[in-house]
Amino acid sequence: MAILIFIIIHWYTSLFFQSVFHHRYAAHNLFTMSKFWERLFYLGCFITQGSSYISAYTYGLMHRLHHAHTDKAEDPHSPHNDPNPFLMMWTTRNNYFNLHIGKTGAEDKYKKDLPDWEKFDKIAHNYITRFIWIGIYIFIYWLLATAWWQWLFLPATIIMGSLQGTAVNWWAHKFGYENYKMKNTSKNILPFDLIFWGEAYHNNHHRHPQRANNASRWFEWDMGFQTMVILHKLRVIRIK
Repeated sequence: MAILIFIIIHWYTSLFFQSVFHHRYAAHNLFTMSKFWERLFYLGCFITQGSSYISAYTYGLMHRLHHAHTDKAEDPHSPHNDPNPFLMMWTTRNNYFNLHIGKTGAEDKYKKDLPDWEKFDKIAHNYITRFIWIGIYIFIYWLLATAWWQWLFLPATIIMGSLQGTAVNWWAHKFGYENYKMKNTSKNILPFDLIFWGEAYHNNHHRHPQRANNASRWFEWDMGFQTMVILHKLRVIRIK
């Protein structure tokens, strides 16, 4: 079915940019790239995330605070601060926007080397643009949907980026297995991750936050890292 193909493509392309650009580049500086390629990645985020577009600067800042305060009251997105994933999604949204507009401050050490394209974010990161994207999604569903139940996926399409973040940050601190004993509740969701671009290895990532490859054991496979290796060989990025 055409609409399901669209949903799958949307899921993986959106998650690619959130995993590789927002998470590994913006938050952790695991590789470098030229300003030209950085701007292209910004555009890729905008095209694939659409109505759920998030600022690389603010995402990187929020994720650094997550590592600094994991599972504590100051953690901007911890399942231990909210009773269910929907409330955690709302809390994350509020913490994100408070950081984005400067209502919530952060120490300068968390802001170091964050990518920032303020002029672009003013265009991409506003409610008018988000509603335009929602209109585009409704039009796509009108073209491709062949049954009423397929429209049930529309809300997930609209909040795709937030949904992906919640899927990892909620479940990876609730359920899964541990390769490393930590002072936090981080877990690996899947032993072989073909769904979350390698972000399912959350326990591994909390143990080695500055390691480009989230996989640790022989059966674990980090799709995001393998993509980075290809981009490195193509000289698009340079893995540190």
